Amino acid sequence: MSDQRERLAAVTEQLLGYDVVTDAFLAKSFTDRLLIVDVTESAQLPADALELIHEHDFGALDSLDTDDEQHRSAVGDVGGATRHHFVDMQTRGAHQSYVVSRLSCSSSR
Repeated sequence: MSDQRERLAAVTEQLLGYDVVTDAFLAKSFTDRLLIVDVTESAQLPADALELIHEHDFGALDSLDTDDEQHRSAVGDVGGATRHHFVDMQTRGAHQSYVVSRLSCSSSR
């Protein structure tokens, strides 16, 4: 496992130690590595957890294209939790994903 991957895995483990965090995991979009954090519905992501996230170079996904100094994360409801999305700023845009489709050819004789 690379140092970067180990560092990110350690962040998710630390986040899981917060009572209001129901899940924390790494995911990958087409071009970015994401940190997903689910927080108990109606609870806030603790300020020190948010500080931990930013200390490890994760930026709030919805503030990347704005001058938002609050660094709020994109949120949405998932089951009984609120989901927060952050992007790894150290590797932002460095990943490549491909969509592979199978073409079916039929011949008519």
